[in-house]
Amino acid sequence: MLSKEDTVIGFIGTGVMGKSMARHLLEAGYQLTVYTRTKEKADDLLEKGAVWSDSPRDMAQKADVIFTIVGYPSDVEEIYLGEDGLIANAKQGSYLIDMTTSTPSLAQRIYNQAKDKGIHAIDAPVSGGDIGAREAKLAIMAGGDDEAFLQVEPLLNILGTNIVHQGGAGAGQHTKMCNQISIASNMIGVCEAVIYAEKAGLDPETVLKSISTGAAGSWSLSNLAPRMIDGNFEPGFYIKHFIKDMKIALDEATRMDIEVPGLSLALSLYEQLAEKGEENSGTQALYKYWKQS
Repeated sequence: MLSKEDTVIGFIGTGVMGKSMARHLLEAGYQLTVYTRTKEKADDLLEKGAVWSDSPRDMAQKADVIFTIVGYPSDVEEIYLGEDGLIANAKQGSYLIDMTTSTPSLAQRIYNQAKDKGIHAIDAPVSGGDIGAREAKLAIMAGGDDEAFLQVEPLLNILGTNIVHQGGAGAGQHTKMCNQISIASNMIGVCEAVIYAEKAGLDPETVLKSISTGAAGSWSLSNLAPRMIDGNFEPGFYIKHFIKDMKIALDEATRMDIEVPGLSLALSLYEQLAEKGEENSGTQALYKYWKQS
């Protein structure tokens, strides 16, 4: 059992979601050490009692459980598999939990190399954006060994409300691809509904009161459509990261010989927005595709 008194938790990546997630662990009473490329992003956590780690190597040598949530698979590979990375330097018996949306094949490589060194690796991508992270209501989809999952499940429960062990290594990432495929097409529908309401001369906020609780209801409709209407395009989840996720999903679908026209259309629309400088906006900025047309 991972006790609060004896367990040091490491957290790498204190961005839009990671900062809130790390804070929940700290507030739960765990010893927390943090690392991020831009130290200023961790200032709030350090002020609250977290301890700074100078590098992934430094963190690996003192933490019993390490969470990571970074930008791209290349970042994950460097942090985990590099010479100065986690697996090369982590303590035997420690737990490494990657919450980045990354590729299933990389999750399997990390698992295998970690296992060879007596380290437990779990892929546990999340869904829920900045709101879910802030309110500790994330959906967490995990892949890895049963025993390792059961050991870290109490920590995952601090971060989310829907934690499901999906299977072996890579299963969490595959599940996240299902999540992103669903969101991709849904975001098009949400935008089209808001635009339609506006063009029909309706009050879109009043329209949402009717349609968000019916058969059309979705997280995006309830949480992102209001941001579209308010002109708030700050990132709860970056367009550039959603494009990365959709490309992973498309590659996996192609490998499995699955046709995904909805995903392909959404990717093309978001790529057009990114080309216009919207890559650092939130995914709800897809609304601008119609407003700029």
